[in-house]
Amino acid sequence: MRLFVRLLSTALGLAVLPAHAATPAESYAKPLPEEAIPSVTALPAQWPKSWVLINDFHFNAIVDGRVVVVDTASANQPLKGIVRAAQFANSLVSTRRGEILTSETFYSRLTRGERTDAITIWDMADLKPKGEIVLPGGKRQLSVTYPNLFQFTNGEKWALVANFTPAQSVTVVDLDGRKVLNEIDLPGCAQIYPTGQRGFSSLCADGSIFSATLDDQGKVATSRTIKAVQDIDRQPLFSAPAMVGRAAWFVSQHGMLQGFDLSGEIARPIPGAFSVGTAEGGAPEWRPSGWQVINADAAGRLYVLMNPAGKEGSHKDGGTEVWVIDPAKKARVARYPLKAQSVAVAVTREDQPHMVLARADGVIDVYDAASGAFVRTLGATVAFNPIVITPVQ
Repeated sequence: MRLFVRLLSTALGLAVLPAHAATPAESYAKPLPEEAIPSVTALPAQWPKSWVLINDFHFNAIVDGRVVVVDTASANQPLKGIVRAAQFANSLVSTRRGEILTSETFYSRLTRGERTDAITIWDMADLKPKGEIVLPGGKRQLSVTYPNLFQFTNGEKWALVANFTPAQSVTVVDLDGRKVLNEIDLPGCAQIYPTGQRGFSSLCADGSIFSATLDDQGKVATSRTIKAVQDIDRQPLFSAPAMVGRAAWFVSQHGMLQGFDLSGEIARPIPGAFSVGTAEGGAPEWRPSGWQVINADAAGRLYVLMNPAGKEGSHKDGGTEVWVIDPAKKARVARYPLKAQSVAVAVTREDQPHMVLARADGVIDVYDAASGAFVRTLGATVAFNPIVITPVQ
């Protein structure tokens, strides 16, 4: 009881200590200046080439997905802005149009109710929405973000949107006229690869590739299928290619590189597919692995995420190295070890380009693309689930 009274007296004494008992450091501390609210910093008219856009799928709250604008050259303030991209969204950026476009889905009761699919148009100057095009039918493909589910064609005047109900089709949208032009059935084929001046190609389940040209109404003018361009059973291709000009370079799950020339009306395989991995059953068995597993720099070199623990089902695990490939020489010219297993790779268009890696834990790391040397980490500060990285062109 005496101990309780003594403790209580001490506590009461502390409670009534006068304000002048503050430490000397506290006495001389200056109050912080008032911050204006709201406080908005304008983005530059021309975005630096060190900037990238990162699709944040936001697995913990998919209805609250976003596209984040990130300066990879800034260690202290890399996050420059956020564009909301709801519910399995895809995105495009056009410096020519000065716009970011998101293809997204909403429900009237957040997770239920009436469904609305739409393309939202955001101004690159202030990241505010400036328009919307509603897509009919509730058909837009809802899946983890793939870059080739939403693409430009016709000189970025039109957009192509992939649908899945599970019937597959492509919706053609006039961005300038803010209207839907047409829907094209695409049985057995998936993904959108802009081809020629006004058309697209798709890879098909039987190993073929389908190409279509479009008329000025967005309808199919001509089409053609080329058979057996990939071995679905033994060398299935990752669906997102690295673009070198109008050449699309795909890598297979076993490390074979296959190019397609998309400059004409028909997607034509580039002769001479070659392997960059190790033979199946090798030790270690290096295979490509990740989500955005291949990218290219402005000089045409390819950067492939590679995993030494290759096996059936390892194709989404992520890579511990990046292998740099010269497709003209059909040879690996460098290999870069990474600080952590990463699921997406992209290369900036700076004069001295950098590799940007998204790790499975959400951390963004930056490396020198010429040497592979680690430059900085942006930490897990810009996105919860960074999954697709788009360099500013």
